[in-house]
Amino acid sequence: MKTAFLFAGQGSQYINMGRDLAENIEECNEVFEEANGVLDFDIRKLCFEDKQGRLNQTRYTQPAILTVNMIALRAIEKKIKPDMVAGLSLGEYSALIASGALDFKEGVSLVRKRGQFMEEAVPSNIGGMSAVLGLSKEELENTLNTITEGIVEASNFNCPGQIVIGGELKALKIAEEQLKLAGAKRVIPLTVSGPFHTSMLKGAAQKLEKELEGINFKDISIPVISNVNANYVKKEEIKSLLKRQIMSSVLWEQSINKMIEEGVDTFIELGPGKVLTGFIRKINRSVTVCNVEDMTSLEKTLEILRR
Repeated sequence: MKTAFLFAGQGSQYINMGRDLAENIEECNEVFEEANGVLDFDIRKLCFEDKQGRLNQTRYTQPAILTVNMIALRAIEKKIKPDMVAGLSLGEYSALIASGALDFKEGVSLVRKRGQFMEEAVPSNIGGMSAVLGLSKEELENTLNTITEGIVEASNFNCPGQIVIGGELKALKIAEEQLKLAGAKRVIPLTVSGPFHTSMLKGAAQKLEKELEGINFKDISIPVISNVNANYVKKEEIKSLLKRQIMSSVLWEQSINKMIEEGVDTFIELGPGKVLTGFIRKINRSVTVCNVEDMTSLEKTLEILRR
């Protein structure tokens, strides 16, 4: 058996995420304390109460999900060591922490700034994103290439039949209609604060680059597969890949297929929700997929691994 840990990205958040594990496992509870030591807000309150409605604001969402991803990692890391790790978009920072390349406190502080940069890069009335269901990569790209009214690009290749696009609102609206004419089953506008993983985030990428200069990445002890090229991350490439990731397509389907080619047959999604689990089932139904987000899912996953 070859195992990969996968980490959730933005959009998986919900109230009370991480609570069950933190209240039952002391090492998980400590993650909240560690995060609070470097953040300028109480992340436990944000995850459990969110009375101010901030959990869906990118600058708060990103450190919250990273923290809960790490809580799930702490719950299982002493019981099984993965052969590979990867994370969707924001989740890639969790993968780097799991690999030993990035310190958790540095990571949570970094994604707090990343979220802020991404939020500020494009005003919400300028750009957006939509999920396109039922078209191939080629069909989608051929259609997008015909649109000249503004920027619209493929931002996430999640799984067969699900690709996310992002760009300027006018061009995005035209693309949605053209993609339906090209055969898309559905086109669903997403509730996000900007056209993430498109060239419109160049300003955020440049600001992130400056922050990355101050980070001392360590050696990678567990192989990481990159969103940008669906290949192994090298230590000397980490900073450039993270900069590019903000404004490049996330090659998630290719990343999962790369891990399967390398012998991975068991995937464990760590963090809130089961979005990645759903993607993997559409990519390859022959692999084992499970998740850890609370005590019930932890016990179920450990039972599957014992078989």
